[in-house]
Amino acid sequence: MTPVDALLAAAALHLGFQMVVTGVVYPALAEVPDDDWSRAHDAHSRRMTLVVGPVYGLLAAACLWVLVSGPIHAAVLASVGGAVVSAAATAFVAAPTHGELGRAGRNGHLMSRLRSADRVRFCGAVTCALFALVA
Repeated sequence: MTPVDALLAAAALHLGFQMVVTGVVYPALAEVPDDDWSRAHDAHSRRMTLVVGPVYGLLAAACLWVLVSGPIHAAVLASVGGAVVSAAATAFVAAPTHGELGRAGRNGHLMSRLRSADRVRFCGAVTCALFALVA
């Protein structure tokens, strides 16, 4: 397996994961009744942590491998850039927002912020996968 192959595999895994989060997990979470919010959100957070870590860990490892292996082509940089966008949206917006949702409960502002971060992550995942495919 080449570094670019690893990037493509990790990008595809990440995109599949992100598609499930965007299309299934977050819509289901949004439908949880208010009186069950705390329990459902806590369960969501525990379960997602088990998946997010390995997916982002593999993606980071593939990005690092492709960057240190050289030569670096524009498509590789664009792919890695998409991964960075997704990771940054997760680390700096989605994760802290989930923390606030866990402490304060659901409200429209926090849910809107979470959905916005998710759209950014999705776009980053698509960018990462498409450019990895052409790299």
